[in-house]
Amino acid sequence: MPFDDPSFPVAPPASSRLWTSGTTGGVAVVVMLVIAAARPDIAAWLVGGASIVALVTWLGSRNPQTAGQTSVADTPTSVGRVEDGRLLDAVFEALDDPVLIISGGEADDIAGRRIVLANSAARDLLRVPREGMLLVSAMRDPNVLEAIDEALFGGISRTIDYAAGGSRTRHWKAWVRPLPSPDGSPLALLGLRDETDVRRMELMRVDFLANASHELRTPLASLSGFIETLKGHAREDPAARDRFLDIMAAQAERMSRLVADLLSLSRIELNEHIPPSGRVDLGAAAADVADALSVLSEDKGVAIHLVAADEARITGDRDEILQVIQNLTDNAIKYSTTGSIVEIGLEPDLDAERVTASRMPGATRLSLLTPDREVGVRYAAISVRDHGPGMAREHLPRLTERFYRVEGQKSGERAGTGLGLAIVKHIVNRHRGGLIVESAPGEGALFTAYFPLLLERRAS
Repeated sequence: MPFDDPSFPVAPPASSRLWTSGTTGGVAVVVMLVIAAARPDIAAWLVGGASIVALVTWLGSRNPQTAGQTSVADTPTSVGRVEDGRLLDAVFEALDDPVLIISGGEADDIAGRRIVLANSAARDLLRVPREGMLLVSAMRDPNVLEAIDEALFGGISRTIDYAAGGSRTRHWKAWVRPLPSPDGSPLALLGLRDETDVRRMELMRVDFLANASHELRTPLASLSGFIETLKGHAREDPAARDRFLDIMAAQAERMSRLVADLLSLSRIELNEHIPPSGRVDLGAAAADVADALSVLSEDKGVAIHLVAADEARITGDRDEILQVIQNLTDNAIKYSTTGSIVEIGLEPDLDAERVTASRMPGATRLSLLTPDREVGVRYAAISVRDHGPGMAREHLPRLTERFYRVEGQKSGERAGTGLGLAIVKHIVNRHRGGLIVESAPGEGALFTAYFPLLLERRAS
């Protein structure tokens, strides 16, 4: 039966206060309106003819003014109507999207906006009770609050974008609809739909195309130029041909590394909001990286010193943790001078104050990534230091930007892609950790990545 049918009783008698009493019957009317707005397909299935009429009839029979009188609620068929109310409430609670019903109060009194009902998803997201809480205590985005006021007092429906702040931003589509109420007081329905993955995929696509086209343009132009030269006057010059082919091979290798890093960064960004579930020993991971890069360091004439400590187990993705340590160590080797040392250190159990303390006296220190702090959390830190040219203060904030390079620094024949530290930052963020850089011109640089310890290690 459609809601606009004149014969359809959309509310219990005005004298009934059951819709705010928290009882099953009162919840049913409001929940039916919610489901009709949020999921018309489910609402149509639930109505199924006259069942909603029976439900509202049952609500009317529960009017306190008629208590003690014979009513349909006293008949055996009322059991089914009670079950209808419970079913509607169960459907409201089972909705995947956060949904809230909001009452208005006075138009000029923002403190009068209260949460009448919040489903399970909304309670988990906003940390609110099922009913009765002030709206501004849970939702402070001015655009969403404005849309709610327009629905409450202007009867206007709106859909807007809403971004939840924090170190891991989530994007929501907030839709607000006015609701009729049994006693005529203003009511509005607020729903939130998580579009974080959709936004991430779109940004990943746009960034990949922009970055790939920008960074691949130079090596492709170089390859095209050498190919034209080899097809022309260098065709019969063996020495020039060999030299040009070596350069072309180097450019092709650089493009291959660039594409691999872009794909790796895009994949990490896509999964950044999904916490890892594996277990990793940071000490063993650092030892594996030192062994893997030993050939590269020997070719450069740089020694790797690994300062091992007790095992430090964290929750993490082992491949990604290896990539963090390898990228930091690879950078340290590139910018080190022949005969110098790259130091890899592990601190297995630190509190929040000690993990952020300076490890390089006299150097400029900057936090490139700071996690959300939790009381009692302890950390394991891995640090990588080189003794190369170092960096001035103004360069430090931009080190994790894509393709950013410190002007005037040379990294040897095997130039990087400019994505290594961006990858490190996103991996560390996914692991709920932090990243710190300390550096001074002529003194080298020290990078520290730290991660929360496993729960059982914290308790020991």
